[in-house]
Amino acid sequence: MIQVTSLIGTMQTVGDESRMPVVDPATAEEIGSVPVGDAADVDRAVAIASEAFPVWSGASTHDRAAVLHALADAIEANRDELADLESRDQGKPLSLARDLEIPRAAANLRFFADAIRQENGDFFDLGSQGINYTLRRPRGVAGCISPWNLPLYLFTWKIAPALATGNTVVAKPSEVTPLSAHRFSELASRAGLPPGVLNVVQGRGDTVGARIVEHPDVPTITFTGGTSTGEWIARTAAPMFKRLSLELGGKNPIIVCEDADLEAAMPTIVRACFQNQGEICTCGSRILVHRERIKAFMARFLECVSALKVGDPLDEETDMGPLVSADHRDKVEAAVARAVAEGGTLACGGGRPSTLPDRVRDGFFLEPTVLMGLDQSCATNQEEIFGPVVTVQGFDTHGEAVTRANATGYGLACSIWTRDLDRAHRMAARIESGMTWVNSWMLRDLRTPFGGMKHSGVGREGGAEALRFFTEPRSITIAHAGS
Repeated sequence: MIQVTSLIGTMQTVGDESRMPVVDPATAEEIGSVPVGDAADVDRAVAIASEAFPVWSGASTHDRAAVLHALADAIEANRDELADLESRDQGKPLSLARDLEIPRAAANLRFFADAIRQENGDFFDLGSQGINYTLRRPRGVAGCISPWNLPLYLFTWKIAPALATGNTVVAKPSEVTPLSAHRFSELASRAGLPPGVLNVVQGRGDTVGARIVEHPDVPTITFTGGTSTGEWIARTAAPMFKRLSLELGGKNPIIVCEDADLEAAMPTIVRACFQNQGEICTCGSRILVHRERIKAFMARFLECVSALKVGDPLDEETDMGPLVSADHRDKVEAAVARAVAEGGTLACGGGRPSTLPDRVRDGFFLEPTVLMGLDQSCATNQEEIFGPVVTVQGFDTHGEAVTRANATGYGLACSIWTRDLDRAHRMAARIESGMTWVNSWMLRDLRTPFGGMKHSGVGREGGAEALRFFTEPRSITIAHAGS
């Protein structure tokens, strides 16, 4: 059994009086426990982070970068262990964690370690009057609240730029998936991160997360999660004039034009819908297909979806593991039932797999599900499901496709499949989406901004956007003598 602790000051164990179980979603068995932290734990963490801030913020960019590279080294040296924890904690295929997500966690740290060494400020020559220059300084204690779907990947995506720019951090990983963040915290203290710079407080969102948001000495909040929680954070933090980055939900369209190369596109489209069991905010959940191609598309799409292997995440051949929890599976199943009640037709899936290996027969599995015949205005095409469920609709004109793509309250991500580059540019410019991929999905450079519009969030993460978010610009003007 894995006994997770809260790590305040990256070294001291607290909050172990009350605990809740950590369940392996593949087996439904308890594999450990996590402390239920409280507001007092957060207050202590903020106090320690505030005390550590002057020394960490005063360290040279070279020294901070060296520590981040050491943290990346630690992740890479412990890749297999971290991938195993991630798979058992969240349900994702072990191969996905090992080959993609854990390496990306290390890449996040390395990227911001290198980026901070190249950061520079503005300089303006005022002629005979003097000079003006801009300094960017860390803001203080950053509150970093990360989700359960990509635990270590998104945990490091938040803390890396915060630490690189000289902030100290109070972080709350999801109580549903606490294992990899806890292990990373242990590795961090051994890799040379000074005590008090990173403080991980385990616990529930409505207690630990809420206190981080409400704390008067945490001026910066970055949160990834559900839109309703993001709304509460915005309402709570706005009167305190905190800086917010909210990466929230999505109802992302995939647009397949009449000239799309279906054979080349299909593996990526299937992955865009069902990777990590569809539990990724950028996953496509609405497929819009030109009516000239919908018959051919559906034949090939259903063939590929039916070929996905749902099973033990420890099996190297598994494409989809279980959903993260029994409650979440119940929620997704209810969404499928609602879709059928709305008039949708199940093209495939919709139930629990009938055959599973003995080790995982009690896990929280659900078949990849494809629905047709639903109107754009129905709840299924408007609300985020966050599971292996997609709808398919036809369109007649590219203008109609853009209109349907925009016809939700979300605006996170979109992908367009066409061989006509001019068309791709025109459509992408009109789609209300923070990120649009053409003939691809999740093809990302870490320098590009990540985030959405409308109910998909506020602000951007990644690259220079993240460095600016965690720093405060200070304009300094020096007059020439005698001017």
